[in-house]
Amino acid sequence: MTTDFRQLGADGPAVFPLALGCAAMSGTYGQKRDDAESLATIDEALEHGVTMIDTADFYGSGHNEMLIGRAIKGRRDKVILSAKFGGLRSPDGELCGLDTRPVAIKNFIAYTLQRLGVDHIDIYRPARLDPAVPIEDTIGAISDLVQAGYVRHIGLSEVGPDTIRRAHAVHPITDLQIEYSLMSRTPEQHIFPLLEELGLSVTAYGVLSHGLLGGARPQAQAGDRRAVLPRFSGENFRRNSELVAALTALAQEKGATNAQMAIAWVMAQGDRIIPVIGPRNRTQLRDALAAARITLSAEDLAAIEQAVPADEVAGTRVNARQMEMLDSEQPPSGR
Repeated sequence: MTTDFRQLGADGPAVFPLALGCAAMSGTYGQKRDDAESLATIDEALEHGVTMIDTADFYGSGHNEMLIGRAIKGRRDKVILSAKFGGLRSPDGELCGLDTRPVAIKNFIAYTLQRLGVDHIDIYRPARLDPAVPIEDTIGAISDLVQAGYVRHIGLSEVGPDTIRRAHAVHPITDLQIEYSLMSRTPEQHIFPLLEELGLSVTAYGVLSHGLLGGARPQAQAGDRRAVLPRFSGENFRRNSELVAALTALAQEKGATNAQMAIAWVMAQGDRIIPVIGPRNRTQLRDALAAARITLSAEDLAAIEQAVPADEVAGTRVNARQMEMLDSEQPPSGR
């Protein structure tokens, strides 16, 4: 397995080339929580050298942070914690708003530190752009937390070029967390060139397009958000399944799984891109980690992109209303 660590930003930490995203351990896709298996999965990831763990205070309404807190107790020095904030949940688990006001940030991090059982967060980031709060105010408030020692570095999530420039002007940003996969390649157009210019890194989530590239189907159970994602719906799903079948044929030729090929493809797009894998159990973790052992040639990469052409993917990554709310999906100002 590769041990070449990847740098976050100009002065951020160097991390293992795959990060562990823990959202699925708190019911994101509707499955019943299994804390024992989740703890074993986090433990195995750390034993295999994974250093960066990604979470958010609204994953499971705090459940995810408490779970990670249990997992890393006694080995805080081995972990780079990336935490998002700002998402608001109602008691029934539905996301019901966004809040990145400076006073709210102080409140959010106080609870996050308590749940994780730590005295600082390595990378703290707003989960989305709050249209009611200037990004300068949000980043300024996190910068104050850096000065106070509660935060080491500042990251961003799902924002576009204009917001990235404005945020980076207030305080150095280490990385942008954004959905990026064979099926979600729009960041390549305007966002990645700017990150290269500014020396920022990428923590890429959704590398399996929410399991679609791995052959997943939405489950008929409450809480599985894939049931409403356009790429999993009706004719879109049928057309996308044909692309997945083409990827399967290539993976079999390589002696790999679809998931491994999709992850390896993201890794091959640049040494400042860190895929965020999201296993729910140790079997999925082992499958994902094996991607770090796969070397893709230029011919392999071309074949993969021919099998899953970006312009043949059916459906957007989220519904039309959510696409309008994502700053990262808006056209740049033209600067």
